[in-house]
Amino acid sequence: MTRVRRIGWSGLLLAVLLSWSVWPSLFTHRDPAAGVLAERLRPPGGSHWFGTDELGRDLYTRVVYGAGLSLSAAALAVGIAVLLGALLGVVAGSAGGWTDDVVMRVVDMLLAVPNFLLSLAIITILGFGTVNVAVAVGLSATAGFTRMTRGEVLRVRQAAYVEAATVAGTGRATTLARHILPNSARPILAMSSLELGNAILAMAALSFLGFAAPPPAADWGSLVASGRDYLGVAWWMMTVPGLVIVVSVMAANRLGRRLADRGGRR
Repeated sequence: MTRVRRIGWSGLLLAVLLSWSVWPSLFTHRDPAAGVLAERLRPPGGSHWFGTDELGRDLYTRVVYGAGLSLSAAALAVGIAVLLGALLGVVAGSAGGWTDDVVMRVVDMLLAVPNFLLSLAIITILGFGTVNVAVAVGLSATAGFTRMTRGEVLRVRQAAYVEAATVAGTGRATTLARHILPNSARPILAMSSLELGNAILAMAALSFLGFAAPPPAADWGSLVASGRDYLGVAWWMMTVPGLVIVVSVMAANRLGRRLADRGGRR
């Protein structure tokens, strides 16, 4: 119990969801694409925990296997946002001058556009598909990480140990690698966890609209979309994947807040 409290229920839940995405066969023995028509539209019960869909496929199995697409795409989106945002933020914060002005004016323009609309615009250029949607979500979130990283770099640059290293003759690149970047990482890590929840939600929304993986592949968003036509007779087809999305987003946000609080106490 002490160990669970240390990592938090949010971290434990995310670990379970990650295990779903990496080792789905450990959690279910069924084939997500195989259905039994005689068992179609069965409500949740002992033999089918989440019920079955219109083709008699086990919904729990499809949710478990859908975690692979949903979480990997969200992780790719966050990874793109962190790498590009951190790079631009470090360049802007360490270089200063006109470089900082140009980068931040571009960031201001991107932040003026809602992320979802920006993602749709990028998808229009890149095309449909899970990878393209993940890239679009990641690029739309880059501006926030750029601003966060720049602010942290500027804050750490004023610290006494950085000034001491500069006075001692340490090169700019060495000071950046040894002192500035490591001490700027915790807020960025906390923001990454928060952005993971946003990415899961954005991927689900775009998949719901039909921009991500085509059938028979199924992520959580497409499962919700396929269940909307049966909401009157099989509520679980839309409700259960939707609840999984909500719980995942809440767990990621909770973990991000815990990391941010720990960083603030330090």
